[in-house]
Amino acid sequence: MHFVILVEDQSGKKALDILIPKIIGEQHTFEVKPYRGIGRIPSNLRGKSDPSKRILLDQLPRLLRGYGTTFAHYPKDYQAAVFVVCDLDDKCLKQFRSELLTLLNNCTPKPETRFCIAIEEGEAWFLGDIQAIKAAYPKARDAHLNSYANDSICGTWETLADAVYPGGAQALSALGWQMIGAEKSKWAEHITPCMNVDENNSPSFCYFRGKLRQLASMTA
Repeated sequence: MHFVILVEDQSGKKALDILIPKIIGEQHTFEVKPYRGIGRIPSNLRGKSDPSKRILLDQLPRLLRGYGTTFAHYPKDYQAAVFVVCDLDDKCLKQFRSELLTLLNNCTPKPETRFCIAIEEGEAWFLGDIQAIKAAYPKARDAHLNSYANDSICGTWETLADAVYPGGAQALSALGWQMIGAEKSKWAEHITPCMNVDENNSPSFCYFRGKLRQLASMTA
């Protein structure tokens, strides 16, 4: 099976490029396509969007329609699926998932699609594997790591920054969003090679892992 993974930023791509082969092995193909932020689902699901503005949810109606058309022309023995991986942030999970499913149901034909939402942010998946963080950052502060409740709404990237970044989240925040993004990419590069995908305490990561393996097993 071929998997197209849509993510909201470069740090997500760096993490998934490493993690996906660990989850589904080498017999399947995949490509991770990064965007420049999450944005919001347009109110007019059939409206046109500017492809040059690479904001994930803004582009998602156009993208899913396009993949639906493309996948429909693939040979029957070649199967493909889209995974949309994004952060929940401060949204209501039930409402957000409902909006995504409404968007998908407006596609004719519909591509095989799974929505996988990191709660609250992608760093929750790193914090689901404390041993991997400690392997990548041996001086990580245990007090911050051990106080984290998996997939809690607590300021997830800030929790990881407090554990591994000199001066913590306050010092990193003072440098601005560009530096925060660069540091998140470093976390992805350093932590994900150490992660054990079968031993992760983040429920949203386990959901993502399960959906990938479920589809992969259908073509095994």
